Amino acid sequence: MAKDPFKYFRPEAQEIVDQFGKCLLDIEKGAEQAAAVQKLLRLAHTLKGAARVVKQSEIAHLAHKIEDSLSPYRSSAQALSREDVDALLERIDAITGLVPALTEPPPEEQEAGSPRPAGEERIQTVRADIGETQVLLDAVSETHALLNGLRGVVHELDNSRDLADLLAVQLSSPASAERSRVPTVAFVQRSATIEDLRRRLRTAERMLGTTLERMDREFRSLRDTAHRLRLVPVSSLFTVLERTARDAARALSKDVRFEGRSGDIRIDAHMIETIQNALIQLVRNAVAHGIEMPRERLAAGKTGAGQICVTVSRSGRKIVFACSDDGRGIDFRAVRKIAMERGLAGAEADDGQLIGILLAGGISTSQTVTGISGRGIGLDIVRECVEKLGGEIRLSGTPGSGTAFELVMPSSLASVEALVVEPSARAAPIAIPLEAVLRTRRLAASEISWTAQGMSIAHGDEEIPFVPLQAALQTDTGEPRLGGTAIIVAGALGRAAIGVERLIGTGDIVVRPLPGNIAASPIIAGASLDAAGNPQLVLDPDILVAAARNAGFHPVASLKEKTRVLVVDDSLTTRMLEQSILESAGYDVDVAMSGEEGLERMRARRYALVLVDVEMPGMDGFSFVEHLRADPALHDIPALLVTSLSGPEHIQRGREAGAQGHIAKSEFDQATLLSMIAPLAVGHE
Repeated sequence: MAKDPFKYFRPEAQEIVDQFGKCLLDIEKGAEQAAAVQKLLRLAHTLKGAARVVKQSEIAHLAHKIEDSLSPYRSSAQALSREDVDALLERIDAITGLVPALTEPPPEEQEAGSPRPAGEERIQTVRADIGETQVLLDAVSETHALLNGLRGVVHELDNSRDLADLLAVQLSSPASAERSRVPTVAFVQRSATIEDLRRRLRTAERMLGTTLERMDREFRSLRDTAHRLRLVPVSSLFTVLERTARDAARALSKDVRFEGRSGDIRIDAHMIETIQNALIQLVRNAVAHGIEMPRERLAAGKTGAGQICVTVSRSGRKIVFACSDDGRGIDFRAVRKIAMERGLAGAEADDGQLIGILLAGGISTSQTVTGISGRGIGLDIVRECVEKLGGEIRLSGTPGSGTAFELVMPSSLASVEALVVEPSARAAPIAIPLEAVLRTRRLAASEISWTAQGMSIAHGDEEIPFVPLQAALQTDTGEPRLGGTAIIVAGALGRAAIGVERLIGTGDIVVRPLPGNIAASPIIAGASLDAAGNPQLVLDPDILVAAARNAGFHPVASLKEKTRVLVVDDSLTTRMLEQSILESAGYDVDVAMSGEEGLERMRARRYALVLVDVEMPGMDGFSFVEHLRADPALHDIPALLVTSLSGPEHIQRGREAGAQGHIAKSEFDQATLLSMIAPLAVGHE
C-alpha cells in the first residue's frame, strides 16, 4: 500500500474547488449561466467520484449536495440568487477545509477502492516540489553544456574524413600508379580499406550530427518545461482575492467590484504562497476601511460599487504587487489622534510620518471590532510576509480618493517576454523586457544630434537621449557603429533611444537572479539562458534609460582586435556570469569546468588572460597557476584568481603561485572585473 494514498487526490481536489469558486464568482459578475452551471455540475461529479475512490464519504456527500443544488438550474432560465451562491461557496469552503487534513492512510479494510467510472472527466494537475525542480534545472543546464561540448567531436570527425580523403588521393596519385602498374593484392586491400574508412566516417559524422541536433532540441524542451514547473502564473492569486473581497463586502453590507491585472507574469511558487496572505489582508482592509457604504459613495458622486484593483508588474529586479481602491482614503485625522493618544507622534506630525506609524502596525481606525477589521493586526501580517521575502511596503492615499499599497519584492525567478538584441558585432546577445520597448527603427548616423550632454535623436515631437548599448553598459569595446537599429525604451525617467547592432527576436525567458555574493552593475536585472544554453544578461529598463540620460557618450578612437580570455570555474552560474560580462565587453571567451580541462584548452589555443576559481574539485586554482608558470609555453600568460577565499593568507598564496591578481566574489562587480582585466590582457595576445 502507498504511504500516501491521497497523493493525487489532494491536488486534484484543490484544483477542482479553485475552478468551482472562480466559476461561481464569474456567474455573479454576469457570465452566461447555462454554460457555467454545466461546468459546475461536471466539476462536482468529478470530485464526488474521486472522493469515493479514496473512501472520503464526507467530501463525496458535499459534492453530491452541490449537484442537487445546481440540477434545477441546468435547463432553467431562473438566475442563481446571491443566497444560492453563498450556500454553494459554503460547501466549497467545507471541502477546502477537509482536503489538507488528508494525511493518514485509510483503515486496512478500506484499501481496495472501486475504479473510476468509465468516461468520467479527470483534471490533470502537477504541483512540483521547488527544491527538486531546482535540482532538475541545474542538472539539465550542466548536461546541456556538456552536450554542446560534443559538437567538437563532429568537427574532429570532419577532420578525420578530410585526412582519409587526402590519403585516398595520395594512394591514387600518378607516382603511386607508376610504382604499381600492376596492382598488387596489398594495394587493392589498402584502397578498399581506405574507401571503407571514408564511408564509415561519413556515416558516423552524419549520425552523430543528427543525434546531437535531436538531443539539443529535447534538452531545450526539457529545460523550458522544468522552468515552467518552477513558476506559477500570478493570475492564480486573483480568484481567492476576489472571493475575499466579495465575502468581506457581504459581511459589511457593501458593494465591491474586484479587478486583477498581471499580464502573463509567472513567478516563483514560494513567493506566490507567501504574498497571498499579505494581499488577502490588504483586500480586507480596503473593503473595511476604504470602501464606503453605497449611500455614502453616491452622495460623494461615486458609483455605488467600490473598486478594488490588484496589479502585478515587473520593475527591474523587483516584482511589484499593488493593491488600490477608490474609497475614502486614509483618515489622517483619526490616525493622528490615535498616535497622539499612544505617544507615537505629536500634533505637528505630517502625513508622511503618520503613514510610517500606520505601516508599523498595531493601529486601527475602525470604531468597532468585527470579523473583518478593528484589531489593528492586519498590517502586522502584511509586514511579516513582506519581511519574510526581503521586500518593502509603500503606502499612499488621498482623503476622499482612495488608498494604494505597493509590496515591492525581490524576485528569485520570473518569466517575462523579452526582446533579444546584439549590442555589437563583438558582443553576446542581451535581453530587454518587451513591455518597456515602445518601438524599434532603423537609424542613420545623420539622424543623430550632438550636444554637450551627449547624443539625441528625434522621436515624434520630442528629442530623446541616444546612446549605443555597449556604451550604456560601460564596456570598453572601442567606437560603436552609430547607425543601424535604435530601440525606443520607456523607463521611470522617461524615454531613451538605445543603439544596437541588430535585433535577434522576441520570446518568453526565465529571469534568474545573479548570485548573492556578486554585486553586478545596477543596469543588470538578472540573467537567463538562450535556446542553445548560452548565458545572456537581462537589463533593467529604468536603469537603462537613466544610463542613457547620464551617459554623455562620445565616440572613442577605434575598435581593437578581439582579445581571447579563458574562464575556469566548476560553477555553471559563475561561468555564465563572467562569460556574459566579458563577451558584452568585446572579449572572445572560452570556458572550462575544471583545472585539468583549462590546461588542455590553453595548450591548444593562445589566450591573453585566464580567470580561474580557487575552490574546484581535482586541481584547485592555486595548483592550476603553478602548472601554468611551470610550462615554458604558458608561463607568461596572466592569471586572475576569482574566489570566495579572500583572507590575507589566500592572497599571499596566490601571489606565491604566480597569480597576477585576486578578486573576491563578495566584492565582485562588472566595473571592477573589467578594470582589472584590461591592463593584464594588453600585450599578451
